[in-house]
Amino acid sequence: MKVKVLSRNPDDYLRETKRDIQKVPRNYDPNLHPFQSSREYVRALNAVKLERVFAKPFIGNLDGHRDGIFCMAKHPKSLSTLASGSYDGEVRLWNLTKKKCISSINGHDRFVRGLSFNPDGTRLFSVGDDSTIKVWNTEELDTPSHTFISQSVLYGISCQWLNDKVFATCGEVVQLWDVTRSQPTSTLKWGVDSLHHIAFNQIDTNVLASCASDRSIILYDTREVKPMRKIIMKLKTNQLAWNPMEAYVFTAANEDYNCYSYDTRNLESPINVHKDHVAAVTCIDYAPTGLEFVAGSYDKTIRIFESHQGHSREIYHTKRMQHLTSVIWSLDNKFVLSASDEMNIRIWKANASEKLGTLRPRERTALEYNATLKEKFAAHPQVKRIARHRQVPKHIYHERNQQLESKKKLKRKEENVRKHSKKNSIPYISEKKKNVVSEVV
Repeated sequence: MKVKVLSRNPDDYLRETKRDIQKVPRNYDPNLHPFQSSREYVRALNAVKLERVFAKPFIGNLDGHRDGIFCMAKHPKSLSTLASGSYDGEVRLWNLTKKKCISSINGHDRFVRGLSFNPDGTRLFSVGDDSTIKVWNTEELDTPSHTFISQSVLYGISCQWLNDKVFATCGEVVQLWDVTRSQPTSTLKWGVDSLHHIAFNQIDTNVLASCASDRSIILYDTREVKPMRKIIMKLKTNQLAWNPMEAYVFTAANEDYNCYSYDTRNLESPINVHKDHVAAVTCIDYAPTGLEFVAGSYDKTIRIFESHQGHSREIYHTKRMQHLTSVIWSLDNKFVLSASDEMNIRIWKANASEKLGTLRPRERTALEYNATLKEKFAAHPQVKRIARHRQVPKHIYHERNQQLESKKKLKRKEENVRKHSKKNSIPYISEKKKNVVSEVV
């Protein structure tokens, strides 16, 4: 005789312990869930609202400087170590975890113009208005281990990656130095007034770039005896940063309120123009992923841009924060640090609504699910409006409106001139090429 019995696996419906979550049987057949899309839309709307509710990016500040802070440098090995230099010549090392100053020294007689760590983080290089280059041991910041005297004014310094003895300075010319020698090993010059910023490429370590006061950006190769190429823009470039993941891409912070991303293989026009600031962009730094960068401006705000987008995804500001002089993105991709001329360093979250600390598995799953929903419904008007909305200071709001109005007027004027002129006599100039004067090889 044949007997049919029901056979069930208890693991499918019983908990292992009484603290486990009750197992709920689910049928994922889409025919049984006709309102699934509507439910997901409501969840996406709630998720984006909660993101704005929990957006509290400011973590804390580091105070102690007695004058405005001009430059900062992040330690290449230690996430919790930061160096800063101020207008009065003071150099400080900070512990970011404890938010305390580790050591402080009067490094220079006047401005500290630049700071840079060597690749292994054992040495800190500083330059100042007193035309000296000082090398400090990060373990003992009492006295410099080396002091180099330059024959010209110095405005910036950058250490070469993968070589802990070579560094470059800029001023009247670009000079390459070796720690073991008292004089520069080579000098690179291209007839300009002065150079105020210099940066080595992290991937192609023989390439470096500098910003000049004649509105140009100059590219160098340490293996060559003269500079390689130069771009001249309509207004001066204050600072630039290399993309740490793409060796041929750098982004420049310009006086015309915009940031420009360039591909070194084709410098005729930028690959992207990043807008939203309402005053000169003074400082810039890339995230270690290369997907985003942070820019600080004279309009007293910090903006975070995605490297392939033309507009910022985030804006940070406080009532007391003044003109930004330096910004840094931490190497763990979690924090942004900003220095301003009212003597404070501020620590911000890179993602304003991110929860700090460890996450439980269910919490992580819920956050990932919400992020997927927000991405899926990002183009819907209500979700997009809430995600983009920011409260900004009154002067930023009015200045932004004035800029948009003047842009509309210029566009209308160009259309009227083109309408009453001979056909094809007035060419269309793309937004990317408007602010680039020429490329010199």
